[in-house]
Amino acid sequence: MKRLLKIAGVVLALGLLTPVAAVAGAGTDTAAADAAASHRGSTFARTGSLTAPSGKGSFRFGVASSATQIEDQNPHTDWYKWTQPAPDGMGRSPFVGDGVKGYSKALEDIGLLEDLNVDSYRFGIEWARVEPRRGQIDEAALDHYSDQIDALLARGIRPMIVVHHYTNPVWVDDPEDPGCAAGPSDTNLCGLDHPQGGPLVVKEMAEHAKLLAQRFGDRVDEWATVNEPMVYMLFSHAFGAGPPGKADLPTNFSTKFVPAFRQYINAHAAMYKALKRYDRADADGDRRASAVGLTASVKQYVAVRDGKISTEPRDIAARDRFRHFFELNFLNSLKYGSFDADFDGTADETHPQWKGTMDWLGIQLYDRTGVSDPDGAAPSLPVIDVNVCGDAPCLPLLDPSYFVPVMGYESNPDGLYPVLKDYAARFPGVPLVVSESGIATESGKRRAEFTVRALQQIERVRAEGVDVRGYYHWSLLDNFEWLMGYTARFGLYRVDRTTMERIPTEAATVYSKIARIRTLTPAIRAAYGGNGPLSPEPGGDSTPASAAVAVSPGARRD
Repeated sequence: MKRLLKIAGVVLALGLLTPVAAVAGAGTDTAAADAAASHRGSTFARTGSLTAPSGKGSFRFGVASSATQIEDQNPHTDWYKWTQPAPDGMGRSPFVGDGVKGYSKALEDIGLLEDLNVDSYRFGIEWARVEPRRGQIDEAALDHYSDQIDALLARGIRPMIVVHHYTNPVWVDDPEDPGCAAGPSDTNLCGLDHPQGGPLVVKEMAEHAKLLAQRFGDRVDEWATVNEPMVYMLFSHAFGAGPPGKADLPTNFSTKFVPAFRQYINAHAAMYKALKRYDRADADGDRRASAVGLTASVKQYVAVRDGKISTEPRDIAARDRFRHFFELNFLNSLKYGSFDADFDGTADETHPQWKGTMDWLGIQLYDRTGVSDPDGAAPSLPVIDVNVCGDAPCLPLLDPSYFVPVMGYESNPDGLYPVLKDYAARFPGVPLVVSESGIATESGKRRAEFTVRALQQIERVRAEGVDVRGYYHWSLLDNFEWLMGYTARFGLYRVDRTTMERIPTEAATVYSKIARIRTLTPAIRAAYGGNGPLSPEPGGDSTPASAAVAVSPGARRD
């Protein structure tokens, strides 16, 4: 058990915890600078189609959230049961409770989006709320989401809906009955890894997608089937860190974990086809009834050894194995219609029904990760035989100010440029969107700096012809950050969880101005951009206590 917890801790530190009053006068441009920027023309074009050729060159400013992470009145999710204190719940991690009242205050919060001047809002529709019991649809919940969509459109804000963002109704895979000895039933389908239950779960996910397309397709064209599939798999089926609590990666890799992973790809493809079939209305006028994609958690992978960047072939090979495991196996399955069942880098199975089920791809980058070959010692990830780490002294940091203390990883503001370049080359013809980007911090200025620098990298890569059609800040509000509870703040709006007041941070003011004038003015660049250190995290040094920081070759400083 201690070994399992150690493994889980290492991997969770690498990304499972992310994938969320304006300061008077802070970072304020002059009216002349704004006018000059407008006169020069927009750095970022107006929003357009997410997938049609006519949308190439367009750009949307957006913001993102997830249903379970913000909503109240939501007791039917597996995460509610998992986190609710005993005796009513399992008490396995910090309690989600009533979130930040994101359901009760949904229409009110649309005013925050309007104040941000964004073009699009990426949010989830909670499956467990819509279908709290198998086959029983809550019409009041559908009416609520319908009103929310109408209110967004009335303000000129496009909805992008995420169908599955980590959470399930309890009846999909009851975390209090992970063994499911009685077999699938209406109260417990036994989950993706079950030989009989897995196909039933896939069918139910497709039915849920069908329902959403039928009810909302006349007003919604943009859909994400799943959010960060491997992060979800690691939570749910690899280390048991979240519901349903199945720790199958170390002990039941081929018999449990791989079947669950395969079924999750099946679920994506089934949801994709349901959305394409039943969303028949062209809501945005681009001559396409639907644009269906998914979002992927990606990293900057660094081969390391003895606290330094490694050029040794064994470590580079370990780095590539981990990337294939964490990102590429799922996405390559959609590109090629094949599956690498043993994660060795070579496809073993053909699945033509998966091929081409990705109209667009969302990129979500939060951290740099060090990877090394374990040299025969017990590895962090035994299945692929690699060691992974997220901070110094194992991973040389680019800059001590890039370290995010509450998350335990380094977040490189310049990281989007090489990642977007790489994905454009790997998936030619697939439009890209930065569907999440943000930093956990108590400082509005630090968040504003990170946001501006991310947009600078997107601007840079677009200038080189990479088809990136938007940026969604994570997140609109401080929210429930899974195993971190409410300690990590990602919100453009700070939330006082006693009063539930939404308080705009400096980053909200800066992002609102950028979205309004659609450019990074010289004044904004001077105040928040560049390549040097970020403002420090309030309360002390931003670096890990044990850090022996080494700046890697080629790190830019202005």
